[in-house]
Amino acid sequence: MTGLVLKDLKKRFGGTQVIRGVDLAIEDGEFVVFVGPSGCGKSTLLRMISGLEDITSGELYIGDRLVNDVQAAKRGVAMVFQSYALYPHLNVRDNMGFGLKVRKVPAAERERRVNEAAATLKLDALLHRYPRELSGGQRQRVAIGRAIVGNPDVFLFDEPLSNLDAELRVHMRSEIASLHKRLSTTMVYVTHDQIEAMTLADKIVVLRDGLIEQVGSPRELYERPGNLFVAQFIGSPKMNILPAASARLLAPFATPPASAESVGVRPEHLAVVEPSDNVLRGKIALSEYTGAVTLMHVELPNGQTCLVVHDGKDLPAFGSEIGLMADRQNLHFFDRNQMAAQQ
Repeated sequence: MTGLVLKDLKKRFGGTQVIRGVDLAIEDGEFVVFVGPSGCGKSTLLRMISGLEDITSGELYIGDRLVNDVQAAKRGVAMVFQSYALYPHLNVRDNMGFGLKVRKVPAAERERRVNEAAATLKLDALLHRYPRELSGGQRQRVAIGRAIVGNPDVFLFDEPLSNLDAELRVHMRSEIASLHKRLSTTMVYVTHDQIEAMTLADKIVVLRDGLIEQVGSPRELYERPGNLFVAQFIGSPKMNILPAASARLLAPFATPPASAESVGVRPEHLAVVEPSDNVLRGKIALSEYTGAVTLMHVELPNGQTCLVVHDGKDLPAFGSEIGLMADRQNLHFFDRNQMAAQQ
């Protein structure tokens, strides 16, 4: 059983503290995604787990071993990078088996492991090819295969899909999710893309400025964000944040808590109704048609723009006035400290 425990983990580069005290437990077999904006420390944290970055202070356990001073090669982890990092002069078979060869694993055992990984990743027919003869998605599968053959206790992924086009990203997401189900190995995955986080993770860790903002399942973070940052980072399009008084117009009988300064409502939870004095009113400033739905930008009387996901075929005309309403259970209230108040 191999999970991870991070205790008050910190990382400093000179006078700059990048990781500022992270406490986190990852269970054996979990798929955990680190997500956050650029510069939040997610890749640095992953490299600390892998052993590629030293730990300034705190404790890191892989299984029941304290690994602060354990070399990367002896931690029982395998890392898949954004850049694939394949050897251009080696074919797929030799790329996948290179690490085993360096560790002097017998040839017959190397071949068995490579063949098993190739079958798992559907690379059987590509073992004789060189990286230059592969697509981006195939190269990434080879990089994952190279990690699999080492039988690691923990897989680490550092933005592995960033170099792929949109269609390939969707395909590789499903392949990585299927791989996790087959292997049942602990996986830690770094991305700046919250859609990747939502679709892959058992548990999401939202990071900002070297600290954890919130940890939870995708559904928990979507339905019960702990603060304004998480509320607007998780979900696409991002949550609308309006003055707390707007709640009474959005939902009948909605009474904001006394401490609330803002109310959040997701664009997909807003319904378009006839304008009246009893609903939130606004004018259509822009419509973005995407096929299945249209994203409407609605200008409110206070000058704010509110996003609305509209799935109807009959769209309000540009400049027309509409009303907006939402169910009470879909409103999120935030106090002046930007912490989520009671829903």
